Amino acid sequence: MRTSGKLYKTEKYVLWQGEVTAAVMDVQETEGLRMGKWQSADQLKDLTISLCEYASVTGSEEEIGIMEFVDYELRNLPYFRENKDHLQTHYTKDGRKYVSALVKSRRETDRTLIIMGHLDVVDVEDYGEWKHLAFRPREFTEQMIAGKDELPDDVRHDIENGDWLFGRGVMDMKAGIALCMRIIEKAGEGAFEGNILMLAVPDEEVNSTGMREAADALLELSRVHSLKYTLAWNTEPVFSGYPGDEHLYVYRGSLGKILPGFYCYGEEAHVAEPFSGLNGNFMASYVNDALELNPDFTEKEGMQKTPPPVSLIQKDLKTEYSTQIPHTAVVLFNLLYMKKKMKDVTGELLSLAETAAQRIEKAYAEREKAFAEDHGYEPERKNIRILTYEELWNHAVAHHGEEEVKRQVSFIQANETHADDRELTIRTVHHIAGFCKDLAPMIVLFYSPPYYPAVESADHPLVGKVAERIKREAGSLQKRGVLDYPYFPGLSDLSYLQLPDSKKSLDVMLQNMPLWEVSYDLPLEAMKKLSVPVMNFGPFGRGAHSWTERLEMSYSFGELPEIMEKGIQEVFK
Repeated sequence: MRTSGKLYKTEKYVLWQGEVTAAVMDVQETEGLRMGKWQSADQLKDLTISLCEYASVTGSEEEIGIMEFVDYELRNLPYFRENKDHLQTHYTKDGRKYVSALVKSRRETDRTLIIMGHLDVVDVEDYGEWKHLAFRPREFTEQMIAGKDELPDDVRHDIENGDWLFGRGVMDMKAGIALCMRIIEKAGEGAFEGNILMLAVPDEEVNSTGMREAADALLELSRVHSLKYTLAWNTEPVFSGYPGDEHLYVYRGSLGKILPGFYCYGEEAHVAEPFSGLNGNFMASYVNDALELNPDFTEKEGMQKTPPPVSLIQKDLKTEYSTQIPHTAVVLFNLLYMKKKMKDVTGELLSLAETAAQRIEKAYAEREKAFAEDHGYEPERKNIRILTYEELWNHAVAHHGEEEVKRQVSFIQANETHADDRELTIRTVHHIAGFCKDLAPMIVLFYSPPYYPAVESADHPLVGKVAERIKREAGSLQKRGVLDYPYFPGLSDLSYLQLPDSKKSLDVMLQNMPLWEVSYDLPLEAMKKLSVPVMNFGPFGRGAHSWTERLEMSYSFGELPEIMEKGIQEVFK
């Protein structure tokens, strides 16, 4: 019997609003199940916001909590209710968690696609007065829209011309994880002709502890479930190539990163007698000037070029105020690379230090000469030595014995419990330099964690096929152009799924890394065995790691899921 009311249409039924029978309720439940949890744009938006509401700053308690949330949400999918052992929470050595979720194809096959991403984010101090809203995307977006006239021009332009979600992690990279969870749900319904393994890890923003430990877990999963990894697809977001860039990018690899440091050891002096010493800050300033934004340390591959090096730390090492000049200082650089070998990079850095030392000596001599003219003395020229950390270590051992040097360094490393890997590296070099005062003044080259190997699969036929399919699909759905680049520019955990260079070729860097095999290592054997082709394609956003971080929702939750599905179908074609 039909009652009066509003007509509703579904795919198979016409219903009248009014008296709802049990049969109608069954239809509604069936339709709800068919829709799934994360298949619509609104569902993806809600999931992304739920992930962002975890303030999962690297190293925080919520970085663990968000993994528990992902595990809980996935565990409620029908596939994992039936296959409980296919969803696992793994533990890192420092007590954090990461999640793997395997959905096996209904057609028996070993072909397996890894879809992956990280769930940690950088801190929110840059949000200033709005940092209490940084993890509340709905509220923060409303705040940004209401105050758009006070925002930078590019942000205001986006708000007026698009559909954007603001907040920490919306772009980098919780929307990517939401898309992975959508794919896993779809796979559980039998949508793909191959196996899908989702991997969600912590700590990508600092040391990539999660991914470095997950490499061995991936090998174990492949053994237990008879998997052959055909491709690893990271869902990090598209990064703009320049201000106002509207292109989408398919990346067939990920840039490499090293953190070279220069420890500058001058000579002690009272500020009233500056020319009886050599200021470490004076030395570090010349090193910084030589390397900061230096175009000679960029690489080009096709249309892509690495950003130039930038300093991440520059400071003196005095621990308290006094009128002694700070005779020790350090500068640490972010250096990105593509195909360069560590031997060549180290040689170039030592050559740069030599040039900086010559400039320091020349400037010092000129300034002391001008001062000395009024006092009638002949200045003595400074001679600055250039050393590697390995050479500094060997000198300390030669003069004080290996057992004593190791004992003191072990004590420093064991008791600096609040120092991160960068700070602990610096303090280790500083302590060993204390054994080697006879070498001063000197500049010592060392390396700090983390190290990201450059990986790429530009010539791999499967990656090429998938990239072309993505470009075709994206091009048909979007007015934007789609560019194909060899390397993801923002660094990613893809770096630990291949070992492009031999362990021997890395020795020149690892032997000059004080924390190597102390508190930092790489799963070199696992990386070599995995050797998985890699690519990155994900959501579109702007302002990663800034207070204007934002995600374009109309594309990321609209066209992108369909494009990803087509790409995955190509993997298993």
